Amino acid sequence: MSGETFPALVLSEAGGKVVAEIRRLGEGDLPEGDTLVAVSHSSLNYKDGMILKGVGRLVRRYPHVPGIDFAGTVISSSSREFAPGEAVILTGWRVGETHWGGYAGRARVNAAWLVRRPAGLSAEGAMAVGTAGLTAMLALDALERHGITPQSGDLLVTGAAGGVGSMAVAMAARLGYRVLASTGRAAEGEYLQALGAAEIVPRAELEAAGADKKPLLGERFGAAIDAVGGVVLAGVLAQLRYGGVVAACGLAGGAALATTVIPFLLRGVSLLGIDSVMQPRRAREAAWARIAATLPPEALARMTQTVGLTELPDLAERILAGKVRGRVVVDLARA
Repeated sequence: MSGETFPALVLSEAGGKVVAEIRRLGEGDLPEGDTLVAVSHSSLNYKDGMILKGVGRLVRRYPHVPGIDFAGTVISSSSREFAPGEAVILTGWRVGETHWGGYAGRARVNAAWLVRRPAGLSAEGAMAVGTAGLTAMLALDALERHGITPQSGDLLVTGAAGGVGSMAVAMAARLGYRVLASTGRAAEGEYLQALGAAEIVPRAELEAAGADKKPLLGERFGAAIDAVGGVVLAGVLAQLRYGGVVAACGLAGGAALATTVIPFLLRGVSLLGIDSVMQPRRAREAAWARIAATLPPEALARMTQTVGLTELPDLAERILAGKVRGRVVVDLARA
């Protein structure tokens, strides 16, 4: 076993609080798994922010290395699925929660959790996409399986300035949809239009519609990708066109949903749940291939900032407060 050490952001619990520090670890410190990966990049997601700040008790055992995404190169594997030197991506499978994750220079995981990185997508680019982009593409795929096309009417994206939302706006616009981007941050309008949004919808409009509690309002949206939930989702459901579909993939605005069955019964709308954590490999591979072929490189660059491990604790507070735009890539070489 290699005696080489590598940097890692390690969480511990002290006095009921989660504390983060940068340490040097060795391969012998890593948990069990059949595949060892040299991690070059990871990312910061909303769930990572929760884990870094101990919100929701997603992690139950410490010390712990967080990071729900990573990209890197296989060092060794006892599985026949991957050979040394192959470029891989990991998202989901509760890695970073119940299993050590990507905020370290090495990760030992199960081969079944990995997918090959698509040609033409760098490790940094893959993490600029990360769970957020995968979720956005899974949502678009689900809408299309339910008959939604660019001809179905305007596609609303809520939480549009966040990671999932930014990805959804850019990819949907590239696929020919007229995208309406909803955000509570008016200053992000120019950014969202640069990603492809045709129009900005203030979040307050959707919140007011949801709080109104009228089961039906004017038919405004052909479909929606909702990363907010709560009263915003209630407002969206009341304004879908006949046969409209919402792909629900987030709860930044709350987990409760106060609505009625009327939109489903009188307008035939559908509410789809999107999970990226436990998706089978075939669905992941198809989504990653489509992302690589769809996402404009200039849009990816526009929505991405790159940081090192030491910057993550402060950024965790910002992402939980809804103050992070787009995507945050973690470069392990910066640690």
